[in-house]
Amino acid sequence: MTFRKNTLSGTGTALSDRLYIKKRKRRKRRTFEKRAIATAIAAFFAILFLMPIVLTVTNSFMSASEISSNYGQVFATTDTGGKTYISKKVNLKFIPDIVSFSQYITVLLKSPDYLFKFWNSVILVVPIVGFQLLVAALASYGFTRYRGRIKEMIFFIYIILMLMPYQVTLVPNYLVSDWLNILDSRWAIWLPGFFSPFAVYLLTKFMRRIPVSVIEAAQIDGAGEWQIFRRICMPLCKGCMCSIAILIFIDYWNMVEQPLILLSDEAMHPLSVFLSKINSGEIGLAFAVATIYMVPTLLVFLYGEDYLVEGITYQGGIKG
Repeated sequence: MTFRKNTLSGTGTALSDRLYIKKRKRRKRRTFEKRAIATAIAAFFAILFLMPIVLTVTNSFMSASEISSNYGQVFATTDTGGKTYISKKVNLKFIPDIVSFSQYITVLLKSPDYLFKFWNSVILVVPIVGFQLLVAALASYGFTRYRGRIKEMIFFIYIILMLMPYQVTLVPNYLVSDWLNILDSRWAIWLPGFFSPFAVYLLTKFMRRIPVSVIEAAQIDGAGEWQIFRRICMPLCKGCMCSIAILIFIDYWNMVEQPLILLSDEAMHPLSVFLSKINSGEIGLAFAVATIYMVPTLLVFLYGEDYLVEGITYQGGIKG
């Protein structure tokens, strides 16, 4: 009887092990299928979003005649300047028949206007990124270290201004620039950018997650406000500030409305405005200029990708 009981118990254990192994295999299979489906969907959307970029880059190496034959009907106009209906399918080509660098030679060597507009973009955007980070760092430290009703009301106003689209504040910016006699100058673009509430809001929210015990420990060691700001808050906010710098750069690099309204001199317009004014006879140049225009944003994003992820995922912990 004892031997029979042991045999039955051993058989039951083996069956339970087999069932457990089968369930485990099913779970692994389901997990693998879910991951495969999710990967396929992500790959599909990634390819879908990358297609315009790839099309722009590859088409920039086409000759003017090939681009005109493929896309000329899209930009065709009537004798009165109106648009015409497209009577046949547009031929989207990702691989040029003959690789040509004529568009880049025209943009970089023969026509200096494009490079002037490119450097206009750099001159307008880089100071905004630098000074907006400086103003945001000082203001965020004040909002973090000192609380009160007045400061909370000011911070609430910052949030309201941040939620407003730029088109709402464009007319007040125009009136203030005219009153300050800085209209039609780069200061009309710089000043609103320096004091934008976007960076202040994000950096304040980030800085408030720094443990109070760290700041109190620094105060016990005799650190003043400037030392706390420079040696504790700024190193901990490095990832967040890099993330904000990337977002600010991309936002102002693509600005169109501000220069159109605040700068009447076309010689001061950035490349983003100039791209929208390229006529139908310069489609190939538009592809080349757009490719060159994408390079700074891609380089900034690739260089600061780790900081961007760190700034988003930081939860207030202290390393070391």
